[in-house]
Amino acid sequence: MAEAFVKMHAASEIRSYSAGSNPSGVINPKAIASMKELGYDLMAHDSKSLDDIPQIQFDVLVGMGCGDKCPFVPAKLRIEWDIPDPKNMDPDQFRMVRDLIEEKVKELLAEL
Repeated sequence: MAEAFVKMHAASEIRSYSAGSNPSGVINPKAIASMKELGYDLMAHDSKSLDDIPQIQFDVLVGMGCGDKCPFVPAKLRIEWDIPDPKNMDPDQFRMVRDLIEEKVKELLAEL
């Protein structure tokens, strides 16, 4: 969802990549439905591992704090947002996490 929010709010200025250390290979249907409520088609995204993103030094690396073990990814700035993993939440709780992610993305974009 964070990558989608970057695309929604700053697509022409910033390249973003979303990946996990242990991806399921499937985008969570709740995330698809939640983003569809905002008019964004998350089906255009793939579930990616860290091996699927460019092997470069990133300007910013954001960890979501979902408890995954994160291998080293080179970045000039590292940020940890400590966002709860919404995968098992009910739709209303999921929306709250979605909205928190959007708020954090907007704050970061304003700082950059």
